[in-house]
Amino acid sequence: MEILVLNGSPKGKHSVTLQTVNYLQILFPQHQFQVLHVGQSIKSLERDFTPVLEAVKRADVLLFCYPVYTFIAPSQMHRFLELLKEAGPDLSGKYATQLTTSKHFYDMTAHRYIQDNCGDLGLRYVQGLSADMDDLTTKKGREQAESFFRFLCWSVEQGVYEPASPAPAAAARHPVSVPAAEEEAREGDVVIVADLQEGDEQLRCMVDRFRTVMPRRTRVVNIREYPFRGGCLGCFNCAVSGKCVYTDGFDDYLRGEIQTADAIVYAFTIRDHSMGARFKMYDDRQFCNGHRTVTMGMSMGYLISGDLSREENLSTILQARAQVGSNFLAGIATDERDPDGEVDRLCAKLTYALEQRYLPPQNFYGIGGMKVFRDLIWLMQGMMKADHKFYKAHGQYDFPQKKWPRMVAMYAVGLLLSSKKLKAKMGSAMTDGMLMPYKKVLDRAEKEMRAAPSGKGE
Repeated sequence: MEILVLNGSPKGKHSVTLQTVNYLQILFPQHQFQVLHVGQSIKSLERDFTPVLEAVKRADVLLFCYPVYTFIAPSQMHRFLELLKEAGPDLSGKYATQLTTSKHFYDMTAHRYIQDNCGDLGLRYVQGLSADMDDLTTKKGREQAESFFRFLCWSVEQGVYEPASPAPAAAARHPVSVPAAEEEAREGDVVIVADLQEGDEQLRCMVDRFRTVMPRRTRVVNIREYPFRGGCLGCFNCAVSGKCVYTDGFDDYLRGEIQTADAIVYAFTIRDHSMGARFKMYDDRQFCNGHRTVTMGMSMGYLISGDLSREENLSTILQARAQVGSNFLAGIATDERDPDGEVDRLCAKLTYALEQRYLPPQNFYGIGGMKVFRDLIWLMQGMMKADHKFYKAHGQYDFPQKKWPRMVAMYAVGLLLSSKKLKAKMGSAMTDGMLMPYKKVLDRAEKEMRAAPSGKGE
């Protein structure tokens, strides 16, 4: 087969992910591999996309190869897909798959993003390989890589591929009304980080309505206008100092103009099953903060133009971004049905959260994601010194082995449960014992309510 490797890593041939491809080339010399470093050369491809189109014509299989950056592929890969769709080559009959490396932090959303875009392009998608960064250095990892490629070959030979989801027809956008702004002094600082470009009138109206209805002072940061020098390079220059290798000043701007706000509202138009390449660049460049949840406790929201109800994967990403960051997601307003009502509800919930400092506990998205980061930073603390210092200061090294009293108690309970005689004698005492700590809380609450002035609980 002619396999076209689309390397989305900004590191080009020095990509860790690409080394698995190099390993497969050694094992399967009967197949032809051509590697295009599309992530590293994205700026030149914006000027001339011809090399990609010529390579695509010859290919039997397109292999998307990239490291997972911030829930999805790097912004450079996002931009490449935009260019590929704009060029519009005929890809019918060709196969596609993907190979990624990460620490398995939301690798499933990255894979779904590529799969959905392969469906848009008419490609026959075969399930890809999501490897750990270190897998190639282990026997098991090498066996899994070889097994993946054999599965790919079998799939192409047998004509087996994942069924593509039918492309949804573009729904008509519901108009947004912008009430007249009232001249009044407002307090607070809610920043709207928006990707506003020419033609995004729906999104502009949503932003304008939000700014009019929101009872707090608002301001807009249009990342379309920010002079980014490029997307995150994954160079880890910021790992120790927190200083980005780029000289465009974004790291200082992020910390001084965006993260100092009371709340952040993100605004974008759905593009290619995501927030678009520009917004993804903004997201990736926030890696100057490493894996530190520096905005924890901050409320956030979204203004989105597009059919979010048909984008399950993107919805997962938006919820996970808030959960991992320990932020309260006040709402996601879209223009699918009732944009005026949704924007107004977002304003109301965001105002309540700011006034009451509302922050519910994290769910699986947040707790699971942070445990991946916790273990990663603990192992890499020698390099990621800023992250390590932050995690220690905020008690994020919550390893189970530090809870010895509870573990010893569970051993005792286990011994009791393993004895039929003791278990029979105890009867319901076990259940009663489990409820004792909670009963103390309830009893204490009742005493406090009786002692408190009337109306405390209202």
